[in-house]
Amino acid sequence: MKVFPSGAAVLQFDTLDSTSLEAKRLAEAGEAGPVWIMAVHQSAAYGRRQRAWEQRAGDLATTLLFEPEAPLERFGQLSFVASLALANALAEFLPTDQIGLKWPNDVLLGGHKCAGILLETVGPRMAIGIGVNIVTAPDDLAYETAKLTDYCTTPPSPSDLAARNDYHFFKYYDRWLQAGFGTIRDAWQEKAVGLSQNLTVRLPSEEFSGIFEGVDDTGRLILRSGSGKRTVAAGEVFFGSKRDPNRALKQD
Repeated sequence: MKVFPSGAAVLQFDTLDSTSLEAKRLAEAGEAGPVWIMAVHQSAAYGRRQRAWEQRAGDLATTLLFEPEAPLERFGQLSFVASLALANALAEFLPTDQIGLKWPNDVLLGGHKCAGILLETVGPRMAIGIGVNIVTAPDDLAYETAKLTDYCTTPPSPSDLAARNDYHFFKYYDRWLQAGFGTIRDAWQEKAVGLSQNLTVRLPSEEFSGIFEGVDDTGRLILRSGSGKRTVAAGEVFFGSKRDPNRALKQD
């Protein structure tokens, strides 16, 4: 069986309904990983809130199934580990000044979304789904997208990018285990887009704006407005204010 630099196994499929669904099936069958599931085509890929995720041949679709050596309440911090790792993997192939991170786990190229990350728990295990626009990018979404070929003439293959991402993920995962979330948060904030700028957060029952001051020691977004500071655990995030909708970049 193929393995990546960390020693994690790799399962490769021509077609799957979803790499994340396959990870769940493996977990329910007793598989603890670490194992990466990859697919050339997916028929039922999805992102946050079960939104459909479009993937075409040549783009990266993969899910890591493993059992974190940490309490369940810390699992959410792995979204920062995953996005930081992917940004560093991309930096091996692309100009680093074009790569940015958007809370909580999007990777941007030139300010446009090029990758999405989805965390799901399956009992004591975690499934981290990653989709990267390498050769194609959907153009019918509510936010602007980018693909790697917009920024480099010879992009990595899905397999090469996945292997480098594996290396960086387990490097930052080990740092997270040994040094805690603070060092991951600091490294993530160095690449964060929108720090000290106005953001708008949309929740199911309200929408509000404020200055993005970073993330706290649990990974919550910190916004400062005239009414004080507010932390956000989850929500849709837009750059700019409610009065400036054209600057919005939706978190999916």
